[in-house]
Amino acid sequence: MKKLLCPSMMCADFGCLREEVARLEEGGADIFHLDVMDGCFVPNFGMGLQDIEWIARAAKIPCDVHLMIADPGKYVETFAAMGVKIIYIHPEADLHPPRTLQKIADAGAVPGIAINPGTTAEQVEPLLNLADYVLVMTVNPGFARQAYLNFVDEKLEKLSAWKKRYGFQLLIDGACSSERIATLAPRGVDGFVLGTSALFGKGRPYKDILTDLRNL
Repeated sequence: MKKLLCPSMMCADFGCLREEVARLEEGGADIFHLDVMDGCFVPNFGMGLQDIEWIARAAKIPCDVHLMIADPGKYVETFAAMGVKIIYIHPEADLHPPRTLQKIADAGAVPGIAINPGTTAEQVEPLLNLADYVLVMTVNPGFARQAYLNFVDEKLEKLSAWKKRYGFQLLIDGACSSERIATLAPRGVDGFVLGTSALFGKGRPYKDILTDLRNL
């Protein structure tokens, strides 16, 4: 199975967003990753609703939305209606994660769970049958340009071993460098959210960077 390369659109140049979307698609990106932050669950604010809706409508590839917000179940239908194909929720932020994951599926999107560095694999195991994607945060969520937290590797090993049993794809988000991709892809990580560590601000065409990352 090929690597899933998922540009984090929060890091894109919003002064020429249409061109950014086109160049990333032409370069071979698989999924656009769209971050939503409420200043409560994480101490930052993420992308605006209009930006998310525009990208989801304009994109030729699937878009996911990563809800780093309190009580995400309230907003599932809003994002599904925008055309987002995958919706990640944080179980830590939801009183009833199984109900919200089912709500995502009922809205016509694909359910995913995103888990903080301090959340163990065992804590989310009961939800794995309900999620098609598991996104492991390898930095504390909310900000770019953080250092990779090496202690999450043990959790990645456990989740990788559980993929076949529960039927999900495993991705990471945070400080995702080319070196990290080369290390983790052979260990069972299927996809990588790409920000400033590997993709944006490098002064090279996206197609060249994405091709190099896929060939690692």
